[in-house]
Amino acid sequence: MDRARLAFVLLAFAALALYPLAAGTFGIDLVTKIMVYALFALSLELLVGGVGLVCFGQAAFFGVGAYAAVLLSGLATDTPSLAWLLPACVAAAALWALVVGALSLRTQGVYFIMVTLAFAQMAYYVVHDTPLGGGTDGIYLNAKPALGAAIDLGRPPVLYAFALGCLAASFAFLAVLRRSRFGRALAGIRVNERRMRATGFSTYPYKLAAFVVSGALAGLAGFLFAVQDGFVNPELLSWHLSGSVLIMIILGGIGHLRGALVGAFAFSMLQELFQSEAIFGGFAKHWHLGLGAAIIASVALLPHGLVGVPRQLRERLLGARASRGGARRG
Repeated sequence: MDRARLAFVLLAFAALALYPLAAGTFGIDLVTKIMVYALFALSLELLVGGVGLVCFGQAAFFGVGAYAAVLLSGLATDTPSLAWLLPACVAAAALWALVVGALSLRTQGVYFIMVTLAFAQMAYYVVHDTPLGGGTDGIYLNAKPALGAAIDLGRPPVLYAFALGCLAASFAFLAVLRRSRFGRALAGIRVNERRMRATGFSTYPYKLAAFVVSGALAGLAGFLFAVQDGFVNPELLSWHLSGSVLIMIILGGIGHLRGALVGAFAFSMLQELFQSEAIFGGFAKHWHLGLGAAIIASVALLPHGLVGVPRQLRERLLGARASRGGARRG
């Protein structure tokens, strides 16, 4: 990561850290939810941008983490402890990712996409059609976890700080992972898996490990979502959410960790914008149309995503200068 990118990331996290000082309750809740989605987007970026695996069942790991938070917290007679609930939710999502990855990674291309979608739909119907997940009505979180008196996730400012810490730690972890030998192997698999095999790499364990890490991060995001919302329903495992998080990383710029952050914030703010009756009046009921049009326009005009805007501007500026220089010489 060069200095400009590092400066951008540090400034972004600094702004998030200072934001609660100037924001009200609604603003804190909104940005907390966006940070949860940004963490969710980072989990998918590891697969799509890091390994070249387009997973269309990422919402299943998100939903497993969220449902585990609600179901396991119900086992506690008092306020559930964050010390055991959080690792248990992450482990549940990672375990499901291990099962799904072990089978789906034996396929490639569109078959991999369809298999991951099929596994996600299986998990969706387990919570949708059985009493385990409360059926279509979903279930409520009885008590929000805490760790002593200092970390009580039932308090919005504390949950905001905790979500920000999880997002920053996950971003740093993935940045280090990408620069490691493991990360370079994943990059080689993304570029040319056959060549990696020819050089002696067994690519399957690398892809499976990345898949499990991705599932664990999505489970962490699901845990935070359940704690903030206090309620979970089967829609958290639906293919719609998998499609939304895929749009986030495309909007931000695939192949860049900061693109996942930017894309999650941009997507969420576009949703808020088109749902605003104060701005769009009655058309706000049809906000999906405006959001869809905005995404189509961004993909058409920004092929490298939002993080590629500076690069596009430099190329156009240099191109304009070159053309003027050629005209003067002519």
